[in-house]
Amino acid sequence: MRWHTTRFQIDLALPKVMGIVNVTPDSFSDAGAAYDCQAALRHAEQLIHEGADILDIGGESTRPGSSVVGTEQELQRILPVVQELVKWGVPISVDTRHTTTMKAVLDLGVDIINDVQALQDEGALHVLASHGQAGICLMHMQGVPVTMQQQVSQSDVLGNVKQFLEERTEACLNAGIQPQRLVLDPGIGFGKTPAQNWNLLQRQSELLSAGYPLLVGWSRKSTLGVITGRAVSDRLAASVSVAVLAAERGASIIRVHDVAATVDALKVWAAARPVT
Repeated sequence: MRWHTTRFQIDLALPKVMGIVNVTPDSFSDAGAAYDCQAALRHAEQLIHEGADILDIGGESTRPGSSVVGTEQELQRILPVVQELVKWGVPISVDTRHTTTMKAVLDLGVDIINDVQALQDEGALHVLASHGQAGICLMHMQGVPVTMQQQVSQSDVLGNVKQFLEERTEACLNAGIQPQRLVLDPGIGFGKTPAQNWNLLQRQSELLSAGYPLLVGWSRKSTLGVITGRAVSDRLAASVSVAVLAAERGASIIRVHDVAATVDALKVWAAARPVT
């Protein structure tokens, strides 16, 4: 299976590691760590050195309770970073839910749009359809970041996620977007309780029935803190453990902060798999 993107056909025979570069002052896990362009580029270089297969650049925090960032401010944060990173010869993803931002970064040649709202912003489907090669990650989120943890649905979480992602993939196909460009994300922690997040992991393989690769992002999230009792900065072991579990259950892309440890863990997991 390959993920078709702007410049790369990404081989998903083994899980790929997507390294996070947050160009924001208010990320839940690394606030301000790469807030200016030079810091972001240094961080990106370090992630590549550690083995990241894809870099995911974000200029708006989507942590629970976060406020909307205007597209002008989002673009001010990420454009200088993106303009440089597209020269580096690695797949570049931009984490945005805003159509204006999508168009601007696609015009620069980014490879992937990673959208927590699954292209629901007005005009987003048209923009992605008109950029006929870019990869797309469609994520499930209950509500919007500022209120999503206050509006958690108590109904069947897997059924809700499957239905939503089926509807959004159908919308993409109807807009003329080719299926090989699509990857799905169940949205761990986005409007879901810890119990619901664990249920999604336990039944993750059921999401593969749609026929699309899965991207998952558990890195440092609060559900891991509930289980371990550890602060955000002290969740490395938990994050790596759940990354391996997600890979074991069929995830093709693992989105993480801690690239080196995750890459090593997945190498061990791959080496230990039964030979078929």
